[in-house]
Amino acid sequence: METWILPALLGVGLAAATGFRTFLPLLMLGLAARYRLFGVELADAMGWLDSTPALIALGIATAVELAADKIPAVDHALSAVGTVVRPVAGAVAAGAAFSHFDPMVAAIAGLIIGAPTALAFHAAQAGTRVVSSGTTLGLANPFISAGEDLASFFTALLAMLAPILIPLVLAVMAFALWSLWRLVRRRPTVSRRPGA
Repeated sequence: METWILPALLGVGLAAATGFRTFLPLLMLGLAARYRLFGVELADAMGWLDSTPALIALGIATAVELAADKIPAVDHALSAVGTVVRPVAGAVAAGAAFSHFDPMVAAIAGLIIGAPTALAFHAAQAGTRVVSSGTTLGLANPFISAGEDLASFFTALLAMLAPILIPLVLAVMAFALWSLWRLVRRRPTVSRRPGA
């Protein structure tokens, strides 16, 4: 039973990170596996993640995504595409964490753990972005985007370094997202008197 706990926590952490940025966590996972960092090993079916072509493609995709998300209107298009792509990336990342399991078990674990986790964090991110666009006319979006970049990076890094801390970190992140959503959503309302 204990043999699946750390891979599951690693998978959840990586999937949550893909909820913010699609390609950055996959790039970090591929690099960690390639250079044998943090004891990360990939499931056999996910071995392509640490190949040179995959790392180059993920590096380019990461750079494009990080830059494009700072551009008004483009950030909303990325968010719309992310609704489909990020759960897939979350499933891939989570499935890759189950390196010592049968490939079918790893794939099912990726789907069960990774896709919903990535979708949940993406939905929270997208909701915060919509509220920010409506209340700040998009002026706060690049700053929120930079915060999401950091959240994705540090969540993926922590998942690889200390997966046991992931539940605590994700709880704090969920509370922070909720608080940010409430803060950005709150705007002064003008009460109208009848006949005014």
